[in-house]
Amino acid sequence: MQRPGKCTTHTVEAETIHDQGTGAMNEDAVRVNGTLFGVFDGATSLNGKTFDSGATGGYLAATTAGDIFSRNDGPLMDLAHRANAAIRCMMLENGVDVTCKENLWSTSAAVGRIEGDRFHWVQSGDSPILAIYEDGSCDLLATGDDHDLETLKLWKETAASRTGSILDELKDQIRKVRSGMNITYGVMNGEAQAMDFLNHGSVSLEGIKHILLFTDGLFIPREDPEAGMDFKTLVSLFLAGGLQAVKHHVRSVEHTDPGCRRYPRFKTHDDMAAIALSFSSTGRRAAA
Repeated sequence: MQRPGKCTTHTVEAETIHDQGTGAMNEDAVRVNGTLFGVFDGATSLNGKTFDSGATGGYLAATTAGDIFSRNDGPLMDLAHRANAAIRCMMLENGVDVTCKENLWSTSAAVGRIEGDRFHWVQSGDSPILAIYEDGSCDLLATGDDHDLETLKLWKETAASRTGSILDELKDQIRKVRSGMNITYGVMNGEAQAMDFLNHGSVSLEGIKHILLFTDGLFIPREDPEAGMDFKTLVSLFLAGGLQAVKHHVRSVEHTDPGCRRYPRFKTHDDMAAIALSFSSTGRRAAA
């Protein structure tokens, strides 16, 4: 889906992807409102409870945060505070025991706003924001901790000797990582400490051709969890065919490994949410 727009001296076109993975529902969210653009990746509580006719906590966290941001009626940091507080209120209204981290709904977020000739952003969790310049080079404006690295390394080392899925076989490890929310890594889950982990900043649009905001479902599958994210391949695919080309590549690779053993991950197909902003301006490489 593409939406044209204006931002003072820059014409911008937005392409979006919102694609459900192998889960019961899409826990990612996309929000576009005027000059504000955001993606959100919800994570359900480990107790597996559902609400509102089967809605998962991850879905509710992502959509709640997305709805607050999409109001586009205040500074991004203020919207982040309000979104995080709204998640807590929603959990309390649904009887969630918020004193136990395993019960908490959570979401990552990558949100940006175009103001004049600058792009302002706020980010939480592992949803990155990537700038692509006129010469095809790229920079990460924001990326979070790879808090699942330890789990995926363990899965890579032991998957061949296991018969179940990573979610079943590594429950204790996954619980250990989840207990570190807003202690060792940050996500928006209603806790006040989530605000300590927010990343935010601003960049000039001069020299920038594209800005991508996306959830981890769009990451290029990697055989070695320690190899780092393959943004070079992602950018190459995007420049050749847009977000749809990246999506097709990721889904094609995932199809070759339904058991998630060659390319360690948590499910065959993860949910995807992505926004690509493409600018008509030309010029020098931007400086943050």
